[in-house]
Amino acid sequence: MRYKDHSVIVTGAARGIGAAIARSYAAEGARVILADLLVEQGERTADDIRSGGGQARFIACDVSREEQVVALIARTVEHYGAVDILINNAGIADPHQASFYDLTGDQWDRVMNTNAKGCFLTSREAAKIMRLNEQGGAIVHISSTRALMSEPHTEAYAASKGAIASLTHAMAVSLGPDGITVNCIYPGWIETGDYRELREIDHAQHPAGRVGKPEDIARACLYLTDSVNRFITGAGLVVDGGMTVKMIYEP
Repeated sequence: MRYKDHSVIVTGAARGIGAAIARSYAAEGARVILADLLVEQGERTADDIRSGGGQARFIACDVSREEQVVALIARTVEHYGAVDILINNAGIADPHQASFYDLTGDQWDRVMNTNAKGCFLTSREAAKIMRLNEQGGAIVHISSTRALMSEPHTEAYAASKGAIASLTHAMAVSLGPDGITVNCIYPGWIETGDYRELREIDHAQHPAGRVGKPEDIARACLYLTDSVNRFITGAGLVVDGGMTVKMIYEP
């Protein structure tokens, strides 16, 4: 229960990686706020956590909307009295099958506003509360290995995730004097669907021998926000089973 009495916000927590992160912190004793646009799924995930004995509340929030982010942080403080940890997981991908030549400015803005601007807004508001804590706080951005390498027609997504990586080291320098660590995780292939449907070749192309699971990212978050690891800040942790160092994806 290393996170007992810690207040943790996880954005994009209704399902997938975000839900796994929220569950992991709750299992370690944290009081978790799940923020997402998917109300029904978010409420269900929070209910599941509570039914297992954890502390969790769901708050609907569009992280690209400044007024909703301000309200998210205010409600978190109202419920739990503080903000100790923020996991910026909310994000969207490029429009389905939108090529570079067809990608519109509005589509670009939607991806950038959710992924990059959302990280900035939630971090800014959470840090205002964290700096009042005796022990400061910890922020983790979920970027992607797409910030480091790309497949065709993923320009908006790659740019947004690259922005998150740069935001990480900038914030680490700015917020360090306030006792706030800021780090970034670059997930690779993390399967959020039916893991049993993966092919042997899907696993074999990873040097680690398997495709990633949401819990792999959750464990990385727990590591980076642990108070014993406060010497780690401004860092980017690649969690991809070795795929990036292999350099190519096999068909």
